[in-house]
Amino acid sequence: MFKIGDFSKLCQVPVKTLRYYDEIGLLRPEQVDPFTGYRYYAAYQLERLNRILALKDLGLSLEQIRLMLEHDLPAVQMRGMLRLKQSELAEEVNETRARLARVDARLRQIEQENRMPEYEVTIKKINPLRVASVRGVVPKYSEQSELWCKLAEAMRKYNIQPAGPCFAMYHDPGYVEHNPDTEACYPVNAEPVQDGRFKVYELPGGEFASIIHKGPFNTLSLALSALFKWIEDNGYRIIGPNREIYLYTGEGPAQQDDPTYVTENQFPVQKI
Repeated sequence: MFKIGDFSKLCQVPVKTLRYYDEIGLLRPEQVDPFTGYRYYAAYQLERLNRILALKDLGLSLEQIRLMLEHDLPAVQMRGMLRLKQSELAEEVNETRARLARVDARLRQIEQENRMPEYEVTIKKINPLRVASVRGVVPKYSEQSELWCKLAEAMRKYNIQPAGPCFAMYHDPGYVEHNPDTEACYPVNAEPVQDGRFKVYELPGGEFASIIHKGPFNTLSLALSALFKWIEDNGYRIIGPNREIYLYTGEGPAQQDDPTYVTENQFPVQKI
């Protein structure tokens, strides 16, 4: 058996904490010397202590943990709870990274105020365009993989090949934080098709204000700010959903901070 100090080093839990766990009946020492009062712990008690620490990390109170351990929580249930917590923490990390990227983009916008714009806006005359598309509501703008997977699957089913770079269209009247109405598109040379959410149809042409952004997706707002300012300054108004065209998106999976991306944003416009 181990003295409380040695057990403390072994499990990396302070002696003070072990004494407190003893006081509240959460982890009793295996033996207490009746003459000295020294506490002694056995190696097998590490299993219970690890459960206590794991449940504590899940946010449970010590009283809740005590009640759960009295019912002998099985290891498989413990693993399931920890994996769920692991997923929650990973999501929190991803959200924090995305928030940091947005803060960085806002700082760049502030730093570039009252400077000459770094982007060139052009007006393009675009002909009607035949596209294959899948439209649906996605959790966030950055979470479109389900649409693109369904689009690729349907194009394979009908043996349709892309005829140009893919693009996304956003149909909401303004920016939304959650559940944007999104359409994944590929230009194609194919006959019209309607199969559930998948369809091949013709997008209308017209005048589009266009801007090209070279850099990661998380700085795209800089280009959009320049584009909106140009539209306002030149007496135009937006008359339909924009097209976010992915001219180059690197060789691997999409990453928010990949500096090699080239993205064109097109907004249909009309002179006021």
